[in-house]
Amino acid sequence: MSAENPAWNELFDLLGPIHDDVQLFARRIAGSNADGDDVFQEAVLRAARKLSTLRDHARFRPWMYSVIVSVHRSRWRRAWFKRLVSREVPDEPGDDGSRWADERASAKRAAAALATLAPPQREAIVLFELHGYSIDEIAEIQRTSLSSVKSRLARGRDRLRDFYAQLAAAPTLTQEVARG
Repeated sequence: MSAENPAWNELFDLLGPIHDDVQLFARRIAGSNADGDDVFQEAVLRAARKLSTLRDHARFRPWMYSVIVSVHRSRWRRAWFKRLVSREVPDEPGDDGSRWADERASAKRAAAALATLAPPQREAIVLFELHGYSIDEIAEIQRTSLSSVKSRLARGRDRLRDFYAQLAAAPTLTQEVARG
């Protein structure tokens, strides 16, 4: 498949304005940049094969998100027994200041928190809280009912609250040394 193919040109034209958003979405739901990039690339290939099934090109954005969700779920099911998928955010070069270190630690905590969620919950949380999609749009992307999306959001938020509560309750090394 080459860029000379009209279907690829059409896909590139539709994908161009939303590329960064959908790639970031794939990375967030996959748990790491590398896994997210794999999901994104596989979704682009699937979208190229299925683009002819999209009746209204104005609906490309939610359609592409649903393709990414579908690819992510397929990959997640395949990896169910392996459980070897890294959930860590890879280190990236940057400033060694304390602000950067705090941001990295916060990003790692957020990635770890999102990794505790089942894929449908993680997808709903990321779409709603981070990408600003409405519940109706998420239901369309996930191909489910409004009540399912609401339930996924509520349960996902509960799990995230529990994760952060346990994190806050865990003694730090400094606290243990002070007790010591």
